[in-house]
Amino acid sequence: MTPARLAVDIGGTFTDFALEVGDKRYSRKVLTTPTAPEQGVLTGVGLIMQDAGLAPSDLGLIIHGTTLATNAIIERKGAKTALLATRGFRDAIEMAYEHRFEQYDIFMDKPPPLVPRNLRLEVPERIDANGGVVEPLDEAALAGLVPILRAEGVTSVALGYLHSYANPAHEIRSRDILTTLAPDLAITMSSEVCPEMREYERWSTACANAYVQPVMDRYLKLLEEALRARGFRCPIYLITSAGGLTTVEIARRFPIRLVESGPAGGAILAAHIANERRHDHIVSFDMGGTTAKICLIDHGEPHFERSFEVARQYRFLKGSGIPIRIPVIEMVEIGAGGGSIASVDAMQRVQVGPASAGSEPGPACYGRGGANGTVTDANLLLGRLQADRFAGGKMQLDTNASAAALQASVGRALSLDAATAALGVIEVVEENMANAARVHAVERGRELANRVMIAFGGAAPIHAARLAEKLDIATVIVPAGAGVGSAFGFLLAPIAYEVVRTRHVRLDDGFDPAPLNALRSEMRKEAEDVVRLGAPTAELVEGWSASMRYRGQGHELTVTIPASDFTAGSVAELERLFLADYEQQFGRRIPDLDVEILGWSLRLATVSPPILPCPPMPSGTAAEPAAHVDVVAPQTGKTESIALHTRRDLVPGAIVAGPALIVEDETTTMVTHRYTARIDALGSIVMTRT
Repeated sequence: MTPARLAVDIGGTFTDFALEVGDKRYSRKVLTTPTAPEQGVLTGVGLIMQDAGLAPSDLGLIIHGTTLATNAIIERKGAKTALLATRGFRDAIEMAYEHRFEQYDIFMDKPPPLVPRNLRLEVPERIDANGGVVEPLDEAALAGLVPILRAEGVTSVALGYLHSYANPAHEIRSRDILTTLAPDLAITMSSEVCPEMREYERWSTACANAYVQPVMDRYLKLLEEALRARGFRCPIYLITSAGGLTTVEIARRFPIRLVESGPAGGAILAAHIANERRHDHIVSFDMGGTTAKICLIDHGEPHFERSFEVARQYRFLKGSGIPIRIPVIEMVEIGAGGGSIASVDAMQRVQVGPASAGSEPGPACYGRGGANGTVTDANLLLGRLQADRFAGGKMQLDTNASAAALQASVGRALSLDAATAALGVIEVVEENMANAARVHAVERGRELANRVMIAFGGAAPIHAARLAEKLDIATVIVPAGAGVGSAFGFLLAPIAYEVVRTRHVRLDDGFDPAPLNALRSEMRKEAEDVVRLGAPTAELVEGWSASMRYRGQGHELTVTIPASDFTAGSVAELERLFLADYEQQFGRRIPDLDVEILGWSLRLATVSPPILPCPPMPSGTAAEPAAHVDVVAPQTGKTESIALHTRRDLVPGAIVAGPALIVEDETTTMVTHRYTARIDALGSIVMTRT
């Protein structure tokens, strides 16, 4: 028998499981156990293995994604961390960019650094931008800091020296000294976690890695030991923010690379579906219990970035969070999930999120002590969720508790009944998501109207059609297993690793290909050493990008470049690629300005198997509903009786005219008046605007 493969995705509310055994697929959801996440994982693993009738020895691979690193940063529950910085520069991570991201707010809250000032300690040393030693490392002064670290109870240290990306010798020596004097300290070198110029982003990333490293190391150790104790001997891989698989060893060293691991799995799934159906332009919509994620996918590939922000003080406002510079799939994340809490602000406006009820206590309707009205409660009151069919009937929802919570959270303040308050909550959350998608597309110089939407996650299918209406999208695809879509995406991910380097090159001034080719060979070897740990003989594919800008500008564009050696004739091609990307994003080119490259990035991955095209849509007839239920229509606010279908009863070709609900164990799809749904040959729901 072909070994089974299991994917596990820990979310803020639910932990999702997807199991693949040959051509059979199984899925499960269990509530996340935030105080001991491994317990929820172990419970779910036991249940889904029982569903499939498998023993631990039948499993060939476990792929894991988790929000633990993200949550530790957002909730400030990481390790007590110190930053050792070059003398005179310890305040760089607090000064940040020295600008106001909210110019007219005199009470603007800046995100506090993860490391307070008393734990930012100075080390006498200095290296210049070319890697030359200006001031030798004072080893005695460094050793003298160890008693201070002990007295303060520090368990993790970030090393952030000026220009260490150009020459990491002082950081390496400091690591060795600290390891000898204090072997229990977790140590992160900024030159290793983010070997790029600009000390603020580099040190911020190093501090974040150091902050979550003990937390993630402890969790991964507990999980690995518990799985081994239960007889699981298969390899365990972690999914990274860039959508690749990495080993547990690498994940323990660089846990910051796991921050966006769950959403990355969803983007991989959406790209796979786009390639199956030969759709060139996709918008993926992933909505779970805590957040919603929107990602643009063009020509079968998501867009990659080198940086993003976590724990923003102001929703949607760039600059209000902690910058993390790691490889990441580009997407916008909104604090709008099924557990997002509804409230009324001082101006009598309905607000939804970003605070979430999570899994403990969860939405009021879960009956676990939640007192705040949430998006899930609103959907239940409007009839979009059925109290006796939620989670395949395994969780009975309490409609009365939802009504009471929404009346208290929203209705009382606005003199509305609970049902009207619920309608307002849903309209606000759907408009928030639509606005975020529009802004995300505009900022990248792209359109939404002609794209196909792919919706997955426990809450996305119920909102997808209404969101598509707002965005003028004609086709929505809800894939099979959509409720645990990110977990199924994990099963499609390649083993991959990304390496970056800073190397300034001007395209107009004596472009010399020899040192650049040597740099690329060095980067390739570093990446291959990591990838070969999990794929000793697999065929590999490399993707290259460069951080490029007009000379004199302060920010760069990430431009995809050919994966081949440079020659003297490469200058014209590099400039052409940059100008094409610049014009797409900004709508113009700037004449007579030179182009320069500041950084280079390599992504090395195992080659994925070819994707077979989806067979043509089968012919079919209108499906017979399993029942009729009362649902409040979003356009009118009036209750109407609509058809309810059970997804497992819908065969390929079945037609469901809106309005209707299609219910399955992990999610519910709402087909609105303006859409008609058909089941395609692969079992996906394809909603088409009529």
